Amino acid sequence: MNSQPPIGEISQIRSEPGVPVIRNVNWGGLKTLYVKEVKRFFKVQLQTVWAPAITTLLFLVIFTISTGARRPVAVGGETVAFADFIAPGLIIMGMMQNAYANSSFSLLVGKIQGTIVDYLMPPLSVTELLVAIVGGAVTRAICVGGAVWLAMALWPGVHVTPHAPLAILWFGLLGAVFLALVGILTSIWAEKFDHAAAIQNFVVAPLTLLSGTFYSVDHLAPAFRAFSHANPFFYIISGFRYGFLGIADSPVTIGAIAVLVVDLVLATLCYQLLKRGWKLKN
Repeated sequence: MNSQPPIGEISQIRSEPGVPVIRNVNWGGLKTLYVKEVKRFFKVQLQTVWAPAITTLLFLVIFTISTGARRPVAVGGETVAFADFIAPGLIIMGMMQNAYANSSFSLLVGKIQGTIVDYLMPPLSVTELLVAIVGGAVTRAICVGGAVWLAMALWPGVHVTPHAPLAILWFGLLGAVFLALVGILTSIWAEKFDHAAAIQNFVVAPLTLLSGTFYSVDHLAPAFRAFSHANPFFYIISGFRYGFLGIADSPVTIGAIAVLVVDLVLATLCYQLLKRGWKLKN
């Protein structure tokens, strides 16, 4: 018995030339690429999740021992224990740095190994490609942030009880997306791992450390305070800290809008570069 469909049915299955078969969202391809990004870092979770969590926790231990965990810090006209002050900043710092590390690796390793075609040839739109890579980076950031938060919650003398969960979710997710998009821009531009490491060491790390993670910007000189207020990392860390302490160095609403605008601008830039194939299709 012939199992082949009639010729008339074959012509109905095939689409006209130039008409895409997948006309909406390719959910299957999007899920496949996202799972690939997650499995890539989760296979070496000791290095990609637990090692960064332990490193971040060491920052807390060293600074609280050297300066005194109970030493008060003035923030927004109120005082809070130093350990409670730096804990939220360390959590979001670890999340953002690992979001950058994950997204900056994806396209770059494909360019270096000559497998970039695996990202460009599948039937995925630019938006789907961008969402999958950013989603994998945000997932890694959440894993690291959750591990750090759990360790700090069990650490004596540190209080990381959520005060405003919506602020934690907003600034945590948008902060991770921000660095994930920066990582994608870096992987598009970079030609070797040294380039990505240079952005990490000379741009991401300094801006993170100089954004009020370990100090309140209210005590800075006017020039340095102005620099901090021009730093998007400052609004992310300040807003994330507000989610735990209920106090912040900057207006939370303005910071929330500013971070959203920066993310939209970076997402648009990433979309245009990926669509043009700049430094990817050479």
